Amino acid sequence: MSPYVSLLILVYVVNISDKSFGEMFTSVMSVKQAVFAERQLIDYLRSYLENEMQRLDDIKRFFSRVTSLHSGIYHEPSATIANPIVAFKLVKRLKSEWMNVVHSNEAEENIDALREGYRRMEGSLPKLEDLQGAAQGLMRLQDVYDLRVEGLVRGHFQQITNGDPVDIYKPPVSDTLSGDDCFLVGKVAYDLEDYYHSVQWFEEAVRLFRGTEWSPENEGTLEDALDHLAFSHFKTGNISFALSVSQELLLHDPVNSRVHFNVKKYEKLLDESPPVKNQGLVLKRPDSTYLRTRNVYEKLCQTKGSQPKHFENPRLFCDFFTNGNPGLLLQPIKRELISLHPYLVLFHSFVTRAEAKSIREYAIPGLRRSVVASGVNQSTAEYRISKSAWLKESPHGVVGKVDRRITMVTGLNVQPPYAEYLQVVNYGIGGHYEPHFDHATSNSSPLYRLKTGNRVATFMIYLSSVEAGGYTAFIYANFSVPVVENSLGDWTVISGFQ
Repeated sequence: MSPYVSLLILVYVVNISDKSFGEMFTSVMSVKQAVFAERQLIDYLRSYLENEMQRLDDIKRFFSRVTSLHSGIYHEPSATIANPIVAFKLVKRLKSEWMNVVHSNEAEENIDALREGYRRMEGSLPKLEDLQGAAQGLMRLQDVYDLRVEGLVRGHFQQITNGDPVDIYKPPVSDTLSGDDCFLVGKVAYDLEDYYHSVQWFEEAVRLFRGTEWSPENEGTLEDALDHLAFSHFKTGNISFALSVSQELLLHDPVNSRVHFNVKKYEKLLDESPPVKNQGLVLKRPDSTYLRTRNVYEKLCQTKGSQPKHFENPRLFCDFFTNGNPGLLLQPIKRELISLHPYLVLFHSFVTRAEAKSIREYAIPGLRRSVVASGVNQSTAEYRISKSAWLKESPHGVVGKVDRRITMVTGLNVQPPYAEYLQVVNYGIGGHYEPHFDHATSNSSPLYRLKTGNRVATFMIYLSSVEAGGYTAFIYANFSVPVVENSLGDWTVISGFQ
């Protein structure tokens, strides 16, 4: 192993435009760009509607003309055929005009133009993986922040506090979820055999589908939602609910032999093992197969935990810091010592808004789905939902300036091979990076192939703020740090589990 030690420098960023649409759900920037893609589709649809309305107006004029003829000069057919001109026009209209109206290609041409516009946009539109990832993002937010599904459906981000729903976040714009929206979220959970979530989302889908008419843009129906909900209840052990939902489904689809079979099976199961009265079945969230600290992690995402307070510990402080460096004498850095174990410092206003904007723009072309170490290789993972870019040209003006500033406040050489390149990260819908060690914990880690040694410290710059969430949680230290825009977080990684 190299005698060097390594430093990890990364920046956390939200709200920049991403011109790469791959894996859209992994980056808020890509989702933002999708707004512009839909605007283009709206233009195509507007053009289609205008052409179709013109076509229908022409047909209406033809209809009005022939209708008025039959109310007028054709009212007496015997008198009509006495006039050769009127008779000629009748024959001509029946042989030519009606055929042109009925066999017009204009409707096909209009829909073909709309389809061609959509085809040109298809490469920049979400894929099935994006829809599934976005749905999983909603469910992840539901779990991590303990949000009520009923509230999410109505556009509210609510937790239950003292028995009452309380808004923990009020977005600047709000929207609600339809029955079809809920059905698709439930279907993603269902396909993953995650019946804890599918039950909750299918219940909302059924509630919203009831009493409403099906729309052509919908993928699901009331019957679909009832069918999936019944089986989800069965898989969670709630046979009574599976039976009642199946019976409701038969009211809509009375000849469905499969559902009839399921009803008999559920009735037999209930006869063999009747449910205990007044004992409701509570949905139980499945245990995580890879995250033993899930409960602590999610709690810290909701609160700051037991974050040390300066007034309680005299060894924690805020000051103007120069590190004895002449470059900081005239403009010292605002330093906040947050924790001693692990050692964590926050340098406020470490970069300017202009510098943050420049770094964001510089990172755009290189943004790709973030990966994690997997043995000797690297791969994507569900526990890291983001895009990242390595800024390898450190001599780039702003990047070089930030590197030098980090050296001034820390006294550490952040140039390769002593440190890794600056990494820009943007999180997606429900984006996160579950608890992990920043340093390598296995000799097979790809980190050692760099011959730089293990990581000993992490520097993280927040290039933008977030409206809610975004905490950096330190699991074993039991505290979390909120996003502070343009600040630099510096911590030793050997002693901290992040």
